[in-house]
Amino acid sequence: QSGIHDISHKSWLFLILSGLATGFSWLCYYAAIKNGEVSKVTAIDKTSVLITFILAFIFLGEEFSKKSIIGAILIGIGSLVMVI
Repeated sequence: QSGIHDISHKSWLFLILSGLATGFSWLCYYAAIKNGEVSKVTAIDKTSVLITFILAFIFLGEEFSKKSIIGAILIGIGSLVMVI
């Protein structure tokens, strides 16, 4: 716990914003479940993995293995099948 004082103000800002965004996303998720079909809401929610995958490639320049690419494709197909 002594290292907590070493965290920069910028890092604190991003930690707080991340927490607020996470809380807001959960509120939206539960509101969507309340108003829609759970199977469709959950399938759409799982596409966030694909969005993260794509953004990591575009903005962070990450390289992915064949296994992770196949996994991402299967998640996309599975989400599509659940929504249809």
